[in-house]
Amino acid sequence: MSAEKLFRIEKDSLGEVKVPVEKLYGAQTQRAVDNFPISGHRPHRAFIWSVAAIKLAAARVNTSLGLLSTAFSGAIQSASLEVMNGNWDDQFVVDPFQAGAGTSHHMNVNEVIASRANQLLGENTDQGKIHPNDHVNMAQSTNDVIPTAIRLGCLWRMEELDGVYKQAVETFNKKADEFDSVIKSGRTHLQDAVPVRLGQEFSGYAAAIELDRQRINQAADNLTRLGISGTAAGTGINAHPEYSHRMAVELSTITGKHLTLSENLFESMQSMADLAAFSSALRVSAVTFTRIANDLRLLSSGPASGLDEIHLPAVQPGSSIMPGKVNPVMAEMLNMVMIQVCAMDSAVSTAAAAGQLELNVMMPIIAYNLFEMMQIMINGIRVFIERCVAGISANPDRCRYWLDRNTILVTVLNPLIGYQAGARLAQEARRKDTSILSVAEEQVREGKLLRMDVGTPVTLKEIKTALEAVEAMTRGGLLA
Repeated sequence: MSAEKLFRIEKDSLGEVKVPVEKLYGAQTQRAVDNFPISGHRPHRAFIWSVAAIKLAAARVNTSLGLLSTAFSGAIQSASLEVMNGNWDDQFVVDPFQAGAGTSHHMNVNEVIASRANQLLGENTDQGKIHPNDHVNMAQSTNDVIPTAIRLGCLWRMEELDGVYKQAVETFNKKADEFDSVIKSGRTHLQDAVPVRLGQEFSGYAAAIELDRQRINQAADNLTRLGISGTAAGTGINAHPEYSHRMAVELSTITGKHLTLSENLFESMQSMADLAAFSSALRVSAVTFTRIANDLRLLSSGPASGLDEIHLPAVQPGSSIMPGKVNPVMAEMLNMVMIQVCAMDSAVSTAAAAGQLELNVMMPIIAYNLFEMMQIMINGIRVFIERCVAGISANPDRCRYWLDRNTILVTVLNPLIGYQAGARLAQEARRKDTSILSVAEEQVREGKLLRMDVGTPVTLKEIKTALEAVEAMTRGGLLA
């Protein structure tokens, strides 16, 4: 095939452009491909879906208002549904680092839907061809379509995201129940502290994730407020007076979400605050998961030279040179995912602050980062839970070993012998590398252990009773 036949000539307001003959997109998309060979990334499926959903709704609404012919509308709706279903994902090719506000991605969708709609229409119309701007983009602007699409794309993935959070909470709670009888040393400042149950530690993880889930859902609720119908700059220019209300209703039907129209369309063009708040909720949760993954790495460290209080599932060899080494790779993976989420939130917040006057032109990277954050969190959390947390086992013997050597058990003796005497007892136990009970026995025999404020000798029975009580209270949940 000759070089000429590999391309067709498309025209836009700047002139002629060569477009590969097999592509559905047109001149403006090709210009963006040529102008922005930046990252090699393509738009997320959520961004393709959400813009196409807006095109579907607009075609229905504009036809109901008598502004778009039934034939054109039917073809646009069919093409939009195909795009929403993923039939033409290979046609969406604009790099996330593109012209400001997302015009390039927006026109990519307009052009693909127009071309596909014309294919579906065939020769069955005498009304001419469907145009990406005049028909697919009727009563719309990049100014209102892109911020609306980002909101809808995030909402589209919320069921998946919420699902992995529920899975995480359920799995950690199951482990909390499973480990509830295992008594171990608590640790604060990475130093020995009063006893806790291993199940209590895991219940804390479950509760923290559940609170994050609630924060994310609250932030997502604010994304249901749409600025669609603001068209250029929030003015609503070229949109029918009934268009805005009907679009909110139609998009609610398409998405299955209760969507409302923004009270101030100018605010919805200018401000990315709702998106920044949603991003921030994801970042807060990333902090939580980073902390939990780090804890699991510490608790499973060793095994010979570390804490070794829990065992993580062995999913792959850990070293290219050290035989038998197994690393906490799933926790490490989650750490990397959550570090990336925090970095992307920084990009979102910086881009949200970069809006000027009637428009934020940094929306393409807000969209890319939000969708990428959701993508890696959904997959990262799911894999971490299924391939790590669900298979964690406790090491009760090792927990007992460390607990027996925990000199902070002396805390329970404070009401009996006082803080200063307890501190000396703990220091002596550490110096001799023995237990509190052993040192206490020695000092009781020598008559050195005296009651606080009274000065009479303490009995060994009193010491043993107090030390046994702290474990009983821990086991019974009376110590928090």
